[in-house]
Amino acid sequence: MTNNSKSFSCPTPINQYDKILLAHGGGGTLMHNLIESLFKKYFDNDILKQGNDSAIIDYDKNTSRYAFTTDSYVVHPIFFPGGNIGALAVYGTINDLSVSGAKPEFISVSFIIEEGFPISDLEEIVISIKNAADNTGVKIVTGDTKVIESSYKLQDNQNKLNNINANIYINTSGIGIVYEDMRISPLNCKPGDAIILSGSIAEHGIAVISAREKIEFETEIKSDVNPVNRIVEEIEKSGYGRYIKVMRDPTRGGLTSTLNEIAKAGKIGIKIYEDKIPILPEILGACELFGFDPMYVANEGKLIAVVAGNYADKILKVIKSLPEGNKAEIIGEITDTNIQKVVMRTVLGNNRVLDMISGEQLPRIC
Repeated sequence: MTNNSKSFSCPTPINQYDKILLAHGGGGTLMHNLIESLFKKYFDNDILKQGNDSAIIDYDKNTSRYAFTTDSYVVHPIFFPGGNIGALAVYGTINDLSVSGAKPEFISVSFIIEEGFPISDLEEIVISIKNAADNTGVKIVTGDTKVIESSYKLQDNQNKLNNINANIYINTSGIGIVYEDMRISPLNCKPGDAIILSGSIAEHGIAVISAREKIEFETEIKSDVNPVNRIVEEIEKSGYGRYIKVMRDPTRGGLTSTLNEIAKAGKIGIKIYEDKIPILPEILGACELFGFDPMYVANEGKLIAVVAGNYADKILKVIKSLPEGNKAEIIGEITDTNIQKVVMRTVLGNNRVLDMISGEQLPRIC
């Protein structure tokens, strides 16, 4: 029998690395190099080239356009102030659909569970998944469950099994219907467009690392894990959807990495202003304690929108009218200088180039 399938040779190591590092999943340059030099090399097609958080699928000009996305969640610890891995998984997928200009409709939920994981914890996670789905109006329509051996070295001893700290991982995929007026792409951006951030930064990353390190602060710090679909829906209802150029949710790698992605994909310059970026005082203090730059810390309930400059104030007003957007600000603009770079005007009046870091300050954050 003749095999006509295309064969591929084994790839060369990614850059100078021949093994995967935690930094390869961190949202920085190592992750982007991995995607470009390996995954896109073999999976490349017209839909994948869109480079958005969701693939926009247009089967027929007479039918709706669909957005499809998938994500996996490995956050540690699985319970953290303000949420848990279940709510995070649902809202993360809903947010990826939303910032692609789509109304989320259906999601799948799949579990990979280590033996020894407490049923009571699993039930709490499942309840949070149901509540998150109900809160956003999406339907959970399919899923899968796998149980794997514990990563701990177990003896044939039930007491050992009862006392291990077993892990759980969740994969969610989602389908949404793209709003008719929205055409989301970094290539739509042009000089004079404004950049809106829907709220304060770095809350999720700091909440997770505080729980991981068992550090308590005088002021309770909670994750911002929340959906952004209502913000996008309200912009569309208000008639401003056509003036949205691109949207992103600044998760891994934080605000800086997300802005760098937009600048590089759109071949544009981005200028932002430090004094316009909302951040809670307690978050800023915690970042100083941990030695983190809040510009690179993950968020899970915010969006960045690049909008037509002459409609920026109107769109900002719509966002600020919602509880989840009441701290929104216009933080910068698109420029025709410093192409494919992000420059921040600091509170001291200096210009600082914000590069995409190689890995991530905080691994296992989502």
